[in-house]
Amino acid sequence: MMEVYLTIGAFAAGALLTGVVMRFLRKFRYKTLLEEAEKETEVIRKDKMLEVKERYLHLKTELEKQGSARNMKLQASEAKLKQREMIFNQRQEEVQRKVAETEAVKESLNNQLQLIERKKQELEKLHQQEIVYLETISGLSAGEARERLTESLKDEAKTNAASYINEIMEDAKMTANKEAKKIVIKSIQRVATETAIENSVTVFHLDSDEIKGRVIGREGRNIRALESATGIEIIVDDTPEAIILSGFDPVRREVARLALHQLVQDGRIHPARIEEVVGKVRKQVDEEIVETGKRTVIDLGVHGLHPELIRMIGKMKYRSSYGQNLLQHARETANLCAVMAAELGLNPKKARRAGLLHDIGKVPDDEPELPHAALGMKLCEKYKEKPDICNAVGAHHDEIEMQTLLAPVVQVCDAISGARPGARREIVEAYLKRLNDLEELAMTYPGVVKTYAIQAGRELRVIVGADKIDDKDTESLSIEIAKKIQDEMTYPGQVKITVIRETRAVSYAK
Repeated sequence: MMEVYLTIGAFAAGALLTGVVMRFLRKFRYKTLLEEAEKETEVIRKDKMLEVKERYLHLKTELEKQGSARNMKLQASEAKLKQREMIFNQRQEEVQRKVAETEAVKESLNNQLQLIERKKQELEKLHQQEIVYLETISGLSAGEARERLTESLKDEAKTNAASYINEIMEDAKMTANKEAKKIVIKSIQRVATETAIENSVTVFHLDSDEIKGRVIGREGRNIRALESATGIEIIVDDTPEAIILSGFDPVRREVARLALHQLVQDGRIHPARIEEVVGKVRKQVDEEIVETGKRTVIDLGVHGLHPELIRMIGKMKYRSSYGQNLLQHARETANLCAVMAAELGLNPKKARRAGLLHDIGKVPDDEPELPHAALGMKLCEKYKEKPDICNAVGAHHDEIEMQTLLAPVVQVCDAISGARPGARREIVEAYLKRLNDLEELAMTYPGVVKTYAIQAGRELRVIVGADKIDDKDTESLSIEIAKKIQDEMTYPGQVKITVIRETRAVSYAK
């Protein structure tokens, strides 16, 4: 038992000793770590102090540099300000000097003007004295001396004019060939006249009057169907063995005529049959139009035309211009243009082409509010014809300015084709009445002396008195006459009103 207590005491003493030793070692270790930490802290502090000092020195250096740079800039700015102040002062002094000089010049000019005015008055007095003195010496008045001087100047002017005329004649001889062509063309233009009447009805002949009832149908249904299908007014009146087809479109009239012919021959006339026949005939006419156009351009040797222009040429077959078949007129004009162009040394192929196309504006697919010459020019431009061809088409009635010699050739040949005997028909009484009405209408205006209706009533020339109307009023007069003609008269195409005002001085040498 005792041994047990001793053993337990020994264990307890050993454990106590071990704890004391362990506490001592732990304390020693803590002290060592603390010392090491203090040493490391001191090292870090010294490093940080060095880093702070270096940064401080660097910032100080930078601030010193910036301060010196700012000082330099301030010094430069002060120098510039001083320099500008000096320049400003110099300019101000210069302006003051110039103002003073200007005032001096102004005063000098005023003095000179006063002096000039005095000199002028003195010269006027001397001039009057010289005139009196010269009149006394020469025995002539100022008016007589002026007349003699005028006579001498006239003689000198006549001599100079004679020399100028000789120079002009020499120059004219050099260009005689070209001028001769222009004179020939202008001469033909003056003598070529044309008369006209529009044709807008077609007469369809019947074998007997019994067919009229079948054409009209029960309660007029057949004639209504025919008018609706063709767009042509069908007039069934008391005219024996005839039906009148009325309409402004010649192709529609032809379709109506052919359709009516087939219906009468077939004998079956009812609305359904009418629509069927009109459709077939319209297709046949369209094909014939294209074929006619192709055959025409081949016969005339005109190549490269647009298909649409060829179709319009074919439509001319069904159009009458003032009673003359338009296609025949176009062919005739084309051949005349080629002959005349060859005689004048121009290109006959271009002339034939322009002659064929000159009335293409009379057969448009729509109905624009344009003269046929201007419309024809637009169609030619649309289908890529050359500018000289387009100008010739547009200028053949003087609606635009002629730019080449081809244009007057087309105008002349158009007039020749229309004015040749038998080419066109006209009711003489109606034609003369229209011309007289034109002239009388213009004579109703004050100041009008004479009136002349020319170019088959397409142009009205009004001569006014120079002492009654001035140049400004002539324009308003032409506008008023044109408006009155447009409101009160019926005429084909358009009428050109030319107001002429001239002053004439007439003397007789005895």
